[in-house]
Amino acid sequence: MDPETLRQRLAGVFAPISTPFGPDEEVDYDALRFNVEKYATSGILGYLALGSNGENKSLNEEEKLRVLATIVERKGAGQGVVAGATYEAQRDTERFFRQAREAGADFGLLLSPSYFRKQMTQEVLYRYFSTCADRSPIPLLLYNAPGFCGVTLSPELVGRLAGHPNIAGMKDSAASGIENFLVFESERFHVLAGSANFLFAAMMGGSLGGTVSLANSFPALALKLFECGQARDESRGRPLQERVSRINSAIAGGYGVAGVKAAMNLAGYRGGIPRRPLLPLTPVQVEALRKVIVEEELL
Repeated sequence: MDPETLRQRLAGVFAPISTPFGPDEEVDYDALRFNVEKYATSGILGYLALGSNGENKSLNEEEKLRVLATIVERKGAGQGVVAGATYEAQRDTERFFRQAREAGADFGLLLSPSYFRKQMTQEVLYRYFSTCADRSPIPLLLYNAPGFCGVTLSPELVGRLAGHPNIAGMKDSAASGIENFLVFESERFHVLAGSANFLFAAMMGGSLGGTVSLANSFPALALKLFECGQARDESRGRPLQERVSRINSAIAGGYGVAGVKAAMNLAGYRGGIPRRPLLPLTPVQVEALRKVIVEEELL
């Protein structure tokens, strides 16, 4: 992929799309289609399928591929799809990316294995990411998500991997430190913010955009913040970032995936419920979330 095309495919807001479950905890594919069709006209650049908000670890292989195919089938013209891989065995990761390419994914998102965390040395991780990229039929994005897997990608490791011809960038979802990775931003490697809480700051530092859960419930608000970053408009961007962080913290900060899904339900999407062991919000929690959203004039 040439540098300009790569830039166009990653410069925007991606929704880390949730996987809706019905009351029986089965995947509600009708709800998923409904959501994607709404997102298709929202202005977002694309989707992260099967990420953390997609409850990747709670899906079996058949469900993963059907969820991915459904998103690809219903996405809007010009929208892209990133497929997330969260396997422990490298052979499973490699198989999944071949299947993701067949399903129509444009990029793959690669999370570190974590069960044998003490053995995830820099050399093990370098070999894992680089050889997965060697064998992947689609460009890959590194996924730095220590909050989910307990493994932190170091700047030294990312710097080594940034030159790989089939590694197009990374998603950084760590609570702090994206500036340590933005130094590797180039025409062939792009660093995307993994949270709305630091989207504007990341873009002011050179990021092209982000994959932010706020886009699941309020894509217009996420896009407004993105546009401030794109225009480098500090007068509007900084106060808007404060507002977005406040809203995002109320939705996902305290409740995680369950909060994202509850906010989607309130905003007119079909978020459904999480799959156990995660629990949905209680009626009291939903009402508290509704109050915040109303006070922020989003409903």
